[in-house]
Amino acid sequence: MSTFVLVHGAWHGGWCWDRVAPLLRDAGHEVHAPTLTGLSERAHLLSPLVGLETHVEDVVRLIDVLGLTDVVLVGHSYAGQIVTAVADRRPDAVAQRVYLDAFVGADGEAARDLLPETVEHHWAESAAEQGFGWLVAVRKLSVLGVTEQADVDWLLPKLTPHPWKTYTDALRLTGAADRVPAAFIECVSWMRVFAGQADRARERGWPVHELDTGHEAMVTAPAELAAALLEIAGRPSAARRETGV
Repeated sequence: MSTFVLVHGAWHGGWCWDRVAPLLRDAGHEVHAPTLTGLSERAHLLSPLVGLETHVEDVVRLIDVLGLTDVVLVGHSYAGQIVTAVADRRPDAVAQRVYLDAFVGADGEAARDLLPETVEHHWAESAAEQGFGWLVAVRKLSVLGVTEQADVDWLLPKLTPHPWKTYTDALRLTGAADRVPAAFIECVSWMRVFAGQADRARERGWPVHELDTGHEAMVTAPAELAAALLEIAGRPSAARRETGV
């Protein structure tokens, strides 16, 4: 069985996977869903120094301290950057990378570079005008495809501003992540900010799965997302046997 490490995106915490994690555990897998430094219940640790490296270290330390192996590393949205960096540093521990409506970055690229121009401008403006130059305010959930009031009521009180530095810090990669098989899941029932990232995945020969839901799939379509993750989790061992990696 695999060990899933589920990494949340901007504004969220590890709790956002609470509807998905039980489904993965019921299938016999181990699941970890850490909250990144400075966010949600760890917001008391937020400072202008919290950047991409901070969050990469959060996940690397989780893997190292718990001795995790055969990890299916799932990153939502911004956390695609984290997945890439962690797999680059711990390629022998990570069996599969999964990008859930997430950034597919290359060496030297920052998350802001991967956003559509209009969205990047909005985020930078939000940080400059509302976030003291270093925070991005929580976006309206309706923009992300969350429309059910019960879902909004569950999410909104737990969300916190996100450090802009995580979007301006560039990935620094050795190329080791390329040894780790990858897959992409695109959420197609919203404004599809990550359509270009799905195209990048296709160009790299990764399987791309589509979910008929908004950006917050772990909230709005947990059963469908869990099914996709379980399907993907069956790929790494076979792929590695075939390639000898």
